[in-house]
Amino acid sequence: MAIASLGVVSCEEDDNDLLTGNNNEGGLLNVQNNLVAYVVGNGDDFEYSAGLRAFQGDVQVESVDIYKQFTSVDGVTSNKVFLKNVPFPNVDQMENITFNFTYNELTQGIVVNGQPLPTSDSDLEIGDYWTLSYVSKTSSGNEALNRSTTKVAVGTRFAGNYRCINAEYYRLGVLTYSTANWPASTTIESVNSTTYRVVEYFGAAAFSGNEYYFTIDENDVIGYPENTPDGTPQSGNGQPFITCQTNPADMAPVYCGNSNYVIRDDVDGKDRLVMSFGYYTTSGAVGPRVFYQVLEKIVE
Repeated sequence: MAIASLGVVSCEEDDNDLLTGNNNEGGLLNVQNNLVAYVVGNGDDFEYSAGLRAFQGDVQVESVDIYKQFTSVDGVTSNKVFLKNVPFPNVDQMENITFNFTYNELTQGIVVNGQPLPTSDSDLEIGDYWTLSYVSKTSSGNEALNRSTTKVAVGTRFAGNYRCINAEYYRLGVLTYSTANWPASTTIESVNSTTYRVVEYFGAAAFSGNEYYFTIDENDVIGYPENTPDGTPQSGNGQPFITCQTNPADMAPVYCGNSNYVIRDDVDGKDRLVMSFGYYTTSGAVGPRVFYQVLEKIVE
């Protein structure tokens, strides 16, 4: 089947709902997580978390009813079902609440095309997702549907945001960029159970507006497909993509003998990707541009 951080709460934020008509009175609710990554294979009882923040004044958010709805990768939507009620203690002016949920809780009562969701998350497809919506209940007796929702997107373990731990870029064999020149965060998306898409940056931050694809096999070896999922040849910065296998001599500066593998962190979830790849410019200053990077998954 198919599928954010906060500062000071302000009544001018588009993703907040003012429930009282007067921001000095309180009742302001903010959804802290607009996206939660659901990892296939974590198991039916693995707990995922999301957060809510309330501004409490004379009118207070006493609790929030949370609803769930499932959408398959091909766009078929389920019924909307109550998930749980989350109470607020009404102790502080700014109150943060974290709530947990599991696959078993997400699937209970959901029907798609007349059928329940599978009993095991292994039968989900990349691109499936749930939408969590929020109805606030205040001390003034009001109820309001928040404009913001949480998307619980079905992906795989290595999808997410990554920070750079170590990196080098060689232009025509000359070291040109290093770790400090990489972006603060690189986003990696799941395409299917083994293929990933890197969004925006081809290595260093100077190479924005690019994307590339890689695979991780059952032995945690990283590879680079010849073609993208739509069948076009993979490229880098608009030029032919090269790897340690296709152009070993050109890739010599970037540790081909000790790269393109995964380091799993089963304790803190800070998995690392050790990668070497590049492209070959065929006009102008002809020659290889090659990258080495160690990316560490950012755990919220």
